[in-house]
Amino acid sequence: MVYFSSVTRNTDRFIAKLPVRSIRLPLRTSEPPPRIEEPFVLAVPSYGRPGGAGSVPPQVVKFLNDAPSRAHLKGVIGAGNTNFGPLFCVAAEKVAAKCQVPLLYKFELMGTDEDVEKVTQGLEEFWPAFTKPRE
Repeated sequence: MVYFSSVTRNTDRFIAKLPVRSIRLPLRTSEPPPRIEEPFVLAVPSYGRPGGAGSVPPQVVKFLNDAPSRAHLKGVIGAGNTNFGPLFCVAAEKVAAKCQVPLLYKFELMGTDEDVEKVTQGLEEFWPAFTKPRE
């Protein structure tokens, strides 16, 4: 799991509840993003701006602009705030559409226990298609 979390750490708190290996994208755009060389799911929060412009954090854009890392993206999970109405989790929708991968799940703020259970179960079902036993 690769994810971005702002200084509020809402997404970070959610990811910490999942039984997965994870890598947090740097908080500052001046820091280099990691290079990912294995299949991953991206968790991305949305930011509320009129019409959804600028909803994808620039740190996520910078990370996804690295084609070798982007090639391993297999799905997206969205974090957001239902106060955004129809723009709830719009960043995840945009990333999924642009990268042509499935939008796997949406949760609000730092998620609920039910969200954690659903994402954990969903990832357990999703990953076997992209992983192979080590020889």
